[in-house]
Amino acid sequence: MKRRTMLRVLGATAGAAGAAALAARPGRAAQRSDATTDDPVGVLVDTTRCVGCRACEFACAEANHLPEPDGAAEPTPERTMTPAQWTVVRGFQVGDQNVTVKTQCMHCLQPACTAGCLTRAMYRTPDGPVTWDAGKCMGCRYCMVSCPFDVPRFEYDSANPRIQKCQLCTTRVTAGQRPACVEACPVQALTFGRRNNLLDEARTRIYTNSGKYVRHIYGEHEAGGTSWLYISGVPFERLGFRTNVAHQGYPALTREFLYAVPQVDILAPLFMLGLARATARKKDGTGGEP
Repeated sequence: MKRRTMLRVLGATAGAAGAAALAARPGRAAQRSDATTDDPVGVLVDTTRCVGCRACEFACAEANHLPEPDGAAEPTPERTMTPAQWTVVRGFQVGDQNVTVKTQCMHCLQPACTAGCLTRAMYRTPDGPVTWDAGKCMGCRYCMVSCPFDVPRFEYDSANPRIQKCQLCTTRVTAGQRPACVEACPVQALTFGRRNNLLDEARTRIYTNSGKYVRHIYGEHEAGGTSWLYISGVPFERLGFRTNVAHQGYPALTREFLYAVPQVDILAPLFMLGLARATARKKDGTGGEP
């Protein structure tokens, strides 16, 4: 197993174990469930239709009250998501083709980030989108280590740092609306709907347009399946996609290990953290008896 993959698995393991211990206690966290519908909402991205206009980026920023996207003159391979920019359009030169592709959180069906979250701040909604409760985020960054797509971003420059990422416009979707990026796309490169219908649509486009698409739907099986699905006219590895992602859900990779981990190993790091903070307060003269 490669070192980076091992770190992701261990991150999901430690986080999931910690979350299990916390969930065993009474309170809000114990009542939260990641159970979802068998046919979640999702988005199909057709990279052959994308023109790189970046309208999706600006719509995302407006809908989520984020700063205006960066002023890149044109999409490049180096563009990447930031805590203040949850989606970016990247551009690739493949042979004589200039291909642009939108990137954001993949919203996994079995998200490693939720398994890796110690406080259950990160969770999957009943209809599929993976979102979070910012008030519960403790900044442990296990979700960053766990994610096979390197999506969550941390606010390193903030006085109150939190994790940030695309939420698939959870509020809009719950209200029966389409995600802002989908609604803003002028060329219908983004299609919103139920995942099973999107898979049918993707297969129809692939098999009725001979030679136009590679015969692969990215996200159908990657990481156990994702709610964002992609079809392309060029191999996905040429567009910066990770093609070595396991087809099994990442939380499942840790299940047998979790059963063998005693709770003392889970809670010891949290105990040591609390002890260190208490000691620091006493040294500063801010702790002690009231």
